[in-house]
Amino acid sequence: MSKSERPNPLFRNLNAKVASIPMILTAGVVFVGGTLWTVLYSFTNSKLLPRLNFVGLDQYYRLWVTPRWLISIENLLIYGAISLVFSLVIGFLLAALLDQKIRFEDTFRTIFLYPFALSFIVTGLVWQWLLNPDFGIQHVVQGLGWESFSFDPLYNSSIVIYGISIAALWQGTGLIMCLMLAGLRGIDEDIWKAARVDGIPMWKTYLFIVIPMMRPVFITTLVIIASGIVKVYDLVVAQTSGGPGIASEVPAKYVYDYMFFAQNLGQGFAASTMMLLSVVIVIVPWAYLEFGRRK
Repeated sequence: MSKSERPNPLFRNLNAKVASIPMILTAGVVFVGGTLWTVLYSFTNSKLLPRLNFVGLDQYYRLWVTPRWLISIENLLIYGAISLVFSLVIGFLLAALLDQKIRFEDTFRTIFLYPFALSFIVTGLVWQWLLNPDFGIQHVVQGLGWESFSFDPLYNSSIVIYGISIAALWQGTGLIMCLMLAGLRGIDEDIWKAARVDGIPMWKTYLFIVIPMMRPVFITTLVIIASGIVKVYDLVVAQTSGGPGIASEVPAKYVYDYMFFAQNLGQGFAASTMMLLSVVIVIVPWAYLEFGRRK
């Protein structure tokens, strides 16, 4: 076939390209367009309704001098560190235990994964009851005779974010376990046999052989955890509504309150843009690790 008779690459898989037009329009208009619209209006003094009255970086200056926003950032960092570290460690340990071909593996896997089927609202309410000092864990332990026992993190402003983190770990660790277990099941059995023949301890096999081979699984897991950290909202609302006072505020709740209760769209858009920036900080390294090194 001559060069002039070859089909134009633009028309290859034409049906698939036509079918993808609605998705492309949705991504372009809703996501990209909405993002640009939010960033644009973050430089205005919009109140109840958006208006193009630009005030430069005033909204960002007000944002970063507001104690409530600074507390929400601090809480997000603490919550993020706890979720990231403990989800990975506990999830991997549970996956490693289940990978030993134990009895009733399916039962244990279902039990560990079941909390993920619940919404954050349900999870928050359940743990609100469990951490309630009047009829929760503290009340039960004191009823057993340990009257000095105290465990009420949701009512202590200095540790309330840790109580929220407990509920988040209970719900999300099961998913991390399943992802890690899938990665472990993808390791060739010959690698385990060779490690046993060479007399390599199991912990060294995991640390120096298995974990490096599971790099794509860890990257995917990190992105999933990080995205959940940035957008945490409903768990906080269900457990504390940001209290005591503003001790458990998070950025997503700050955005919602300013946009729909304080009627300050400009401030809400500025906070949303900062959240978008944090997402970009997560996505760019992931994209480089996944696609940049391959080239």
